[in-house]
Amino acid sequence: MFAIVTIAGQQFKVEEGQELFVHQLEANEGDSVSFDQVHLIDRAGAVTVGKPNVGSANVTATVLGHQKGDKVIVFKKKRRKGYRKKNGHRQRFTKIKVDSIVG
Repeated sequence: MFAIVTIAGQQFKVEEGQELFVHQLEANEGDSVSFDQVHLIDRAGAVTVGKPNVGSANVTATVLGHQKGDKVIVFKKKRRKGYRKKNGHRQRFTKIKVDSIVG
């Protein structure tokens, strides 16, 4: 059984017991979070497609922790002008574990 759900503005294909990284959520470690924007549910070949969401479906997950991603270097330069800018960025992620898919 799997579902396609929108979490923090991105769509993910999730299964029960799966661990994944999503954009940082406003939840503490150990909290239970619920997502109600479920677009599709597949139960062993029986597919339910929402328009745009499946009515009473939701996905519950547990927050395992918060992490930062790899550093991305942004370097801007204009040749022969002496213009150089170096900037770095680390995206913040939340690791969650999908507990159940109801719907």
